[in-house]
Amino acid sequence: MTTTLSPYSRILVPMDGSAIASRALDEALTLARGSNALIQVLFVIDAPPVSARAGPYCYQDFHDACQREGEAICAEAELRMEQADVRGNTRIVEVSLGDDDLAHRILSSAEEFLADLVVMGTHGRRGWRRLMLGSVAERFLRLSRCAVLLVPARNEMRSTVKPSQSAGSGADDFPFTREATS
Repeated sequence: MTTTLSPYSRILVPMDGSAIASRALDEALTLARGSNALIQVLFVIDAPPVSARAGPYCYQDFHDACQREGEAICAEAELRMEQADVRGNTRIVEVSLGDDDLAHRILSSAEEFLADLVVMGTHGRRGWRRLMLGSVAERFLRLSRCAVLLVPARNEMRSTVKPSQSAGSGADDFPFTREATS
């Protein structure tokens, strides 16, 4: 494996189990593969919603379920890093009740890891859904002190073969084009 120079040597990848987060890990693996960068996959256990009806066991069950989900996501990420021959580790952290949110916890984890790049997916919500659900990626982007690569939820780019429009049009010089699907 040849190593190329890269401005990034420590890449943090927050994962939540979504397909978009998986794509973000793919991008990080691609960046790290040839540059010998170290990846840390991060799973953040969010604080449970507060409810007057929920008893203490409900919160423990919520935490335990999140912990199991994080362990499964991290195990899969470790396997993918190994298959890609990329150095890395995983970490599970928790949001502190009242003091933290997901974006701030990702920020503190990036600082603790000394990340020079954070690669994360963004769901691309707009309008009312974004207002109600918020955007962890957008909030983190505003807080971050290091480079951030956002991987969008838009449809995948796909390679398609475009037939020549006419002989001598130059299309034969570059028969493959990348076309966004809508």
